[in-house]
Amino acid sequence: MTLLDVRDLTVRTATGRAVVDGATWSVDTGGRLGIIGESGSGKSLTALAVLGLVPEGMDVSGQVLLDGVDLLTLPPRGLRRVRGARVAMVFQEPLTALDPLMTIGRQIAGPLRLHRGLRGDAARAAAAELCELVRLPEVGRVLDSYPWQLSGGQRQRAGLALALACEPDVLLADEPTTALDVTVQAEILELLDDVARRTGCALVFISHDLPVVAQLAQDLVVMHDGVVVEHTTLASALAGADHPYTRELIAAARAVSHLPEDA
Repeated sequence: MTLLDVRDLTVRTATGRAVVDGATWSVDTGGRLGIIGESGSGKSLTALAVLGLVPEGMDVSGQVLLDGVDLLTLPPRGLRRVRGARVAMVFQEPLTALDPLMTIGRQIAGPLRLHRGLRGDAARAAAAELCELVRLPEVGRVLDSYPWQLSGGQRQRAGLALALACEPDVLLADEPTTALDVTVQAEILELLDDVARRTGCALVFISHDLPVVAQLAQDLVVMHDGVVVEHTTLASALAGADHPYTRELIAAARAVSHLPEDA
């Protein structure tokens, strides 16, 4: 069953240039969708538009339907009820996504207070459970730490805990492993896979790295110059993509790393 349905999504700059042009894709309840494209292809802006987080001055049109409700038509207060509670996002660089002046515990407790009404010890206990879910060590220390006191991998795990605080139906992961070394990257990918299985959330994983996407996704969206040029299953794309750009991406990925013929 379709959970998040993006239709003809267009994002324009103040000068009228379309940086995302008519993007259309969907993800089912519990589904796994990978969005791939080079830097500047519009994939991250697409995710930001879903949550109403595009930079000031940009215009967004089209539809973003969550269970049939168009998020683009919601007033700010209505969108705040959705953001974090039903659709959450993990960002590429947690050091900038997290508040440097607030402890991890207070940051995770924020959505717990806003959406679940938890306070005090109850909020801290729930935050600790979330830290354990994302396999953070020394949970008590982490909760009392500021982002700059943690390693890159720990910050990304904390960002994931924050995103999962209200058990969202959709988790948008925007290049969450790019800033990490190879070993930590593999751990975060395994963690995302495990969390998606355990919570049942739909996962939309955004990356420029096709082999990484292939580890998590069932379906694939390929973006090029702001346009969706392919929307298919990962297995179909690997077996024989329709668009030349997709075929080039697959050929390049197979030249430098292991990539199966199908998935």
